[in-house]
Amino acid sequence: MFSKILVPVDGSEGSWHALECAVEMADKFAGELIICNIVQTFTDVSLLTIPLERVSLPQDTQELEKIGNRVLEFAKEKLAEHQGNVEYVLEVGNPAERIIALAKEKDCDGIVIGSRGLSGIAEFFLGSVSSKVSQYSNIPVVIVK
Repeated sequence: MFSKILVPVDGSEGSWHALECAVEMADKFAGELIICNIVQTFTDVSLLTIPLERVSLPQDTQELEKIGNRVLEFAKEKLAEHQGNVEYVLEVGNPAERIIALAKEKDCDGIVIGSRGLSGIAEFFLGSVSSKVSQYSNIPVVIVK
């Protein structure tokens, strides 16, 4: 049933709960885990509702990728005892779109995602990533609280 599970992690508590759930599912179904972090640049000013000069976010994609890689390293630490196959992927782009595309590219048959991530203000105004993924995905999506 769940032989290949995509698990987006962003460093939030919800994403770590989702990872724990996905590990249990992978163990039960002898499935493979694909852990991803999606780096979202803030060059799209439509995502921000406050003036850019008031925001101190890294604008350099390389700096954001370093942060994303640190999140993936932390996921590796959390899965140090896990015996199954695990792949780690860093992507750049719109989180919901990249999650859905990556699931298709990797031929996943399930996505396990936290209900709330680190997107803050943008999430409030534009809707959560997990809601968008569950709405537009063609495969089952488990949203973990």
